[in-house]
Amino acid sequence: MAERTGIYFVSDVHLGLRLRDPEDREARFVHFLKGVPRDARALYLLGDIWDFWYEYRDVIPKEGIRVVAELIALMDAGVEVYFFEGNHDMWSYSFFESIGMKKLKQPYITEIDGQVFCLGHGDLLGGARFSYRLMMAVFHSRVARWLFSTLHPWLAFRFGLGWSNGNRRKHTPYHFGQQDEPLLHFAEELSSKQHIDYFIFGHFHDSVDLRLGTGARFFIVKDWMDGGEPYLYFSGTTVLTGHSQKSE
Repeated sequence: MAERTGIYFVSDVHLGLRLRDPEDREARFVHFLKGVPRDARALYLLGDIWDFWYEYRDVIPKEGIRVVAELIALMDAGVEVYFFEGNHDMWSYSFFESIGMKKLKQPYITEIDGQVFCLGHGDLLGGARFSYRLMMAVFHSRVARWLFSTLHPWLAFRFGLGWSNGNRRKHTPYHFGQQDEPLLHFAEELSSKQHIDYFIFGHFHDSVDLRLGTGARFFIVKDWMDGGEPYLYFSGTTVLTGHSQKSE
């Protein structure tokens, strides 16, 4: 049997977000998943694939069900699928694992073909505003999760998606800077203490490819809001940027 090659990284699809063209965004992501070779080695989902995710014991979101089907098809073909919780789809419990996906916690450091990767969603690493850290601490608390579970799904999903949509409309597009970015400081400090070849994150909705002072390459994977099929690909020797840009 031929050895599997090719590893894909994707982030911030935000399935369910009612901005731009959500149906087109889901269709593009399904098309991308169909195009991942069935002899690929792995697919890493770096968070915020869903704009809002909450699992009840017997209920999961209907958004992106075609995406779930394609992820299952990939795993049935032998492709390993890993995922990180983002700040939007953090409320996952056991569904993804039940279909064969593997949950990872950031910062996740792994060696692939002799190259060392540090992976994650990217938020909170290196620090963040107090208000954001407080909000995330509340969202991760057992009390908040339990209280939310008492809501009827009809109300819960409308509240969650409505909040997310409202916040997205208030924020202007973010451009990742090259100075005073906590995530960059985190990467520089970590790679000064141990050897890292590649840092790959999402979260910032920007496309970034930098060479750090330590020699490591630092990537932010572009979000899917502006069309195309943005992803990163590791060939076994280097990381390449894939876009397949299309007009919306």
